[in-house]
Amino acid sequence: MVTRYRSALERLDRLGLRPGIAMRQTLSGGYGRRELARDALAGLVVGVVALPLSMALAIASGVAPQHGLYTAIVAGAVVALLGGSMTQVTGPTAAFVVVLAPIATRLGLAGLLLASVIAGLILLAMGAFRAGRLIEFIPHPVTTGFTAGIAVVIATLQLKDFLGLRPAGNPEHYLERVAALIRAAPTLRPVELATGGATLALLVLWPKLTSGRVPAALVALGSVALVTAALTHWMPGFQVETIASRFGGIPAIPPTFAWPWNASEPGHAPLHLDFATIRMLVPSAFAIALLGAIESLLCAVVSDGMTGTRHDPDAELLALGTGNLVAPFFGGFAATGAIARTTVNIRSGGRSPLASVFHSLAVLLAMLLLAPLLGWLPLASMAALLLTVAWRMAEVKHFGHILRVAPKSDVAVLLACFVLTVVFDMVVGVTVGVMLAALLLMRRMQEIFQARTVAHGEEGRHPQMPRGAVVYEIAGPLFFGAAQKAIHALQFVGDHSKVVVLDLHSVPVLDVTGLVALESAISKLRKSLVILAGVQPQPKRVLDRAGLIASPGKLQFATSMQEAAQLARTVLTPTSETAVVRPASTGASA
Repeated sequence: MVTRYRSALERLDRLGLRPGIAMRQTLSGGYGRRELARDALAGLVVGVVALPLSMALAIASGVAPQHGLYTAIVAGAVVALLGGSMTQVTGPTAAFVVVLAPIATRLGLAGLLLASVIAGLILLAMGAFRAGRLIEFIPHPVTTGFTAGIAVVIATLQLKDFLGLRPAGNPEHYLERVAALIRAAPTLRPVELATGGATLALLVLWPKLTSGRVPAALVALGSVALVTAALTHWMPGFQVETIASRFGGIPAIPPTFAWPWNASEPGHAPLHLDFATIRMLVPSAFAIALLGAIESLLCAVVSDGMTGTRHDPDAELLALGTGNLVAPFFGGFAATGAIARTTVNIRSGGRSPLASVFHSLAVLLAMLLLAPLLGWLPLASMAALLLTVAWRMAEVKHFGHILRVAPKSDVAVLLACFVLTVVFDMVVGVTVGVMLAALLLMRRMQEIFQARTVAHGEEGRHPQMPRGAVVYEIAGPLFFGAAQKAIHALQFVGDHSKVVVLDLHSVPVLDVTGLVALESAISKLRKSLVILAGVQPQPKRVLDRAGLIASPGKLQFATSMQEAAQLARTVLTPTSETAVVRPASTGASA
């Protein structure tokens, strides 16, 4: 069995897929008792931080708080054991709330769990196709814009519990939700506002007044819960909504296996697992997968910078996909790398994936041993905790800095992503943002792209050409953003020359649009011999697959400009005198 396991790992490694590489490196590097104790302590600290956050994020997503704990326990351990990052901690995060809350509103817990399963499959496919590095190509204004937009939505969602509002309904879209909260303003409960305000003040002030060794969330939520519990007991009429009063408390049982689509809760029946249901959930699952991949890999980059390690992005995607696939079968929902918890892990001494495993064990033990006490946590305090998370996510100073110093095009992308994420959803914001960024990139590439007729006697690698030959140099990727610009002038060049030499030494990439444009130009130069000089490997492979081969009197290939000049002399009359090649008026610069 062990031999088969090792053989399977070796085959995956040869394919460039290295599941569990971080854990394998840890165990092969001399892991001892000292390292184990250090990781166990770090995991305990992270578990204390993750405990209230996991419950708060589950509540914000529209499900009972124990499902956030199940997510931290199962996904946190699975991703750590199979992932490619040494110190990353995985669990529920605030970024998912804007995607998960509408699913829970429409389809309940079963829809949330099934969407997470589908997202896990998508992440597994992304990892299998080695898409980890592609996430790096999402522009910074896009990630900043939708992250700030998510922060605004999260903060808005918390106003209901923070202020004790009782809106008439729970609209799915942002503007309708804001309108419902405004209409519910007369239902504001001062006691809930005071509870949330006290918690928020402690969360903000505690790190400034102390060394920060004791997590602010533990102090703020714990102390406020004690005070409200005492007031409820000793002061008649005093009542604050808590986890126990809304959800019946936290069950003191470990995660147990169950089919995700059979999960039921008050107000929502189990789902019918059919194609129509899956088709309805696929768009949301894609959003979960994309957001999870972006946040997890960004978190891995942050952890690498803090520890000097290097993560494997494809292994991380495979692990994240597995974690999101497995967790829903034990009551957990979508999970990804959590930057705040990862930072706490590193600062607490965690240096291997086992620290994240210990964090999961700490959450499990707390759930089993402290379940009755956790039920006393006020919902207004949980909302205050998420308000601080949203503030950190928004990065207001960084957002304003980009608005001040970035080019107008980047500012437009940033604002478009921000507004669309808030008003519509993250999928629309990211999609439009990436499209805008791609269009701007094409415009910038076209601005720096060069295509010109080379004048006779110009310094460089271009040799002297015989009379009747002209050199046309193309510099830059010949792709869909620049192909027409590069090829347009060739039809005029051919009118005055018997031989046209296309200098492609500086063309590293040729795509299908560039290929079609090149083929069209060659066909229009039917009265001239076209010589393609210095074709690089990637463009040469594209030309070969397209069947573009040498043809006497029509098309020739040359490895260098000297060889191209010799071919031109062979085609033209041997007695031809060299002459100055003057740029065509329409093709001197393209």
